[in-house]
Order: sequence, then C-alpha cells, then structure tokens
Amino acid sequence: MIPERNQYISESDLINGCLEGNRLMQEELYRRFSPKMYAVCLRYASDAEEAQDILQEGFIKIFKKLGSFRGDGSFEGWIRRIFVNTAIEHFRRRRYLQPVSENEENTIEGKSASAFDGLAEKDILAMIQQLSPGYRTVFNMYVIEGYSHKEIGNLLDISEGTSKSQLSRAKVILQEMVKKFIEQDTER
Repeated sequence: MIPERNQYISESDLINGCLEGNRLMQEELYRRFSPKMYAVCLRYASDAEEAQDILQEGFIKIFKKLGSFRGDGSFEGWIRRIFVNTAIEHFRRRRYLQPVSENEENTIEGKSASAFDGLAEKDILAMIQQLSPGYRTVFNMYVIEGYSHKEIGNLLDISEGTSKSQLSRAKVILQEMVKKFIEQDTER
C-alpha cells in the first residue's frame, strides 16, 4: 500500500532529500507532482502510453537537474517548464509537422472567434487530444503555455509562418469539432 502524500515535508526538505539520494523523498516528489505533470504530458501526447513515456522522461530530467534549481521562482513552475520542454523534445524527435509552402504562410487567417465558450474543460481537452500531433503541439504551446510563434518556431525548428499555419488549422478543426458537439448535444 502506498502511503498518502506527505504535506508536512517542506519543498526545501524535499529538494535536499532528493539531492542526497533519499528514495523516500524521491518517491514523495513524484507523488506530489506526477498528477499535474501527467496532465501536462497528456496535452502533448497522442495517447496515455505516450504521456507515460514523457512523464517518465521528465522525472528522470528533474532528478538529474535538481541541483540546478536556484529557487528564483516556484519549484512547481520549474518542474512544469522541464515537462513542457520534455514534451516538445519528444514531439521534435517524432517530427509530426506538415511542411507549409511560402504561399500558405502568407495567407494565414487572423484571430478567429472562439466557439469554446459553452463547453466544459474536459470536453475541450478531449477535442484537443483528437488533433494531429503537430496541430496539438503548436496549439498547446501557443494557447495554453503562452509561447509566441517565434519561440515555437525556434523550439520546434520550424518557421514562424508554419507555427501560425499549424495554429490556424488547429483552430479551424477544433471549431468544426465544437460545432458537431453542439449539434449532437441539441439533438438529445
């Protein structure tokens, strides 16, 4: 039986324990942060198995890089950044993006109206999960993580225009999904 999460261990004690190689502290760190980080991984992964792979890879990096945490910002924010970067690296290794011609880059639509207002978060996340890996990654990075198209381009080794195109296409697909969802919901 796995003991419940120990809220009484401070972050600094948890970090120091992990740095000293204390297995119980490492387990506690995993227990404390794995649910939220798994949710981050799921947003980028194609399925639960791929999310588990990213989660494992991310925690390996956390334990290897723990000594570099300076305490400038929140520990959870530092961990989250590592997981987002791990998911991006995982994505780049798989190369899911579709090439975009220069003509397509120049005809990218502007901001489109959001059709998500009436949906529950779980419905929206399920729809995002159905996007192709390339669209899903750019959508998550831009809309959820707040990266600029320039930053996305640099991180994914694509042009800024390709990032814009992937986001635009993702929005169109999501709007179609929302439309179908609402139509199905009103038929019930």
